[in-house]
Amino acid sequence: MDNRNFTLLTDFYELTMMQGYFQNNTNETVVFDLFYRQNPDDGGYAVCAGLAQVIDYIKSLHFDYDDIDYLRGLHTFSEEFLDYLASFHFTGDLYAIPEGTVVFPREPLVKVVAPIMEAQLVETALLNLINHQSLIATKAARVCYAAKGGGVMEFGLRRAQGPDAGTFGARAAVIGGCIGTSNVICAKEFGIPALGTHAHSWIMSFGDELTAFRKYAELYPGNTTLLVDTYDTLRSGVPNAIQVFKELRDKGQMPAKYGIRLDSGDLAYLSKKARKMLDEAGFTDALICASSDLDEYLIDSLLSQGACIDTWGVGTNLITSKTTPAFGGVYKLAAVETGDGSMIPKIKLSENPVKITNPGNKTVYRIYDKQTGKIRADYIALADETFDPEQDLVLFDPDATWKKTRLTGGSYEMKEILMPIFKNGQCLYETPSVMDIQKYCRDQLNTLWEETRRLVNPQAVYVDLSDKLYSIKVDLLNQYSM
Repeated sequence: MDNRNFTLLTDFYELTMMQGYFQNNTNETVVFDLFYRQNPDDGGYAVCAGLAQVIDYIKSLHFDYDDIDYLRGLHTFSEEFLDYLASFHFTGDLYAIPEGTVVFPREPLVKVVAPIMEAQLVETALLNLINHQSLIATKAARVCYAAKGGGVMEFGLRRAQGPDAGTFGARAAVIGGCIGTSNVICAKEFGIPALGTHAHSWIMSFGDELTAFRKYAELYPGNTTLLVDTYDTLRSGVPNAIQVFKELRDKGQMPAKYGIRLDSGDLAYLSKKARKMLDEAGFTDALICASSDLDEYLIDSLLSQGACIDTWGVGTNLITSKTTPAFGGVYKLAAVETGDGSMIPKIKLSENPVKITNPGNKTVYRIYDKQTGKIRADYIALADETFDPEQDLVLFDPDATWKKTRLTGGSYEMKEILMPIFKNGQCLYETPSVMDIQKYCRDQLNTLWEETRRLVNPQAVYVDLSDKLYSIKVDLLNQYSM
């Protein structure tokens, strides 16, 4: 992102629509919402990520000379439009929910308020950046939850769909809770711990396994984790690891951190047997790390079988979010400004109710239970609405309006979570470090009820509409259905 101009990271029709607006002298201010419709893996929540890269993209948005020359060569765009593009930059406003926040379907993660040509151009890149990292951050949060406090290391670079997916995916995985990554360029770029042990090839390059272990321990005396399944885990790997640990103990050179890694076989059975062997040899503080095509469901299953595994290396299924390979975010027009500055709400209809959009210039409030600090609901309202949490508030399901909940005044708190990022093209927001975002995300996840965090059939968090917003939506539905 630092060395390339990503202005042409867009779908072709964004440019052809821009030219259409240009030719028709149409460039009124509009509101677009970026949101998603369904949680990944049928879960109870998602974790939003990718905002830092959105900020970088917006800041550097411009057409280089060779971009203009390329577009000219397509014989699609007029010289007048290309002249306009030559001086193009983003002048609008952008609001977003901060990275690491838990989010729910159909609420705006990003809101763009800008002239329509600017708002149209940024659609594809915003979706690309937010969709991918939110997907991986959500998957990581689920994997880390399944690990029940055991450290999860992101090991997926070699299986990712290219360098960018591997690098930004690792960033998102750490936001979601991973303790570090094997991806060195990601670790360098974002200040993330670089983690890893050694491969089977290290063992195989020596004449015997014991010598390979000894040499590795000499090289890395502060952190000695030995891969024990190259030949025979229980008859060779673990006994040889124990022999090396004994030699280190006898020399008074025990590493501050040490243990073994299992990368194949029945991880529940092997970890229990290895734990018993290590404990009997006096190495009760030796850690057992496991890898091998793990995901949240397998980790949960292994722990339910009593697996003695302390840390987890998770690769393919995390970096690709294999069970749900796409986040499904969309970007929809919600309002158009008139000449007097007022906003005309817009709605997209569909035979599928979940695809009907929420109109208007909106914001999002999070409602917390005052006693527990847990999330009661999210509340989408018009941007100029205000609320008094000392007053009763009636929430209702906008799809099943008879489902209502009355929150007693003083029993709840409301926090606006859609924050200003750009104003008049100028960035107002300073991106925290990835490790600070991870801590924030951990706090966010703790505001969810356990019923919402469970891996299978979680309890949904309701996303409700204010009375005013719901009334506007119903009026538009009635208007267009006549």
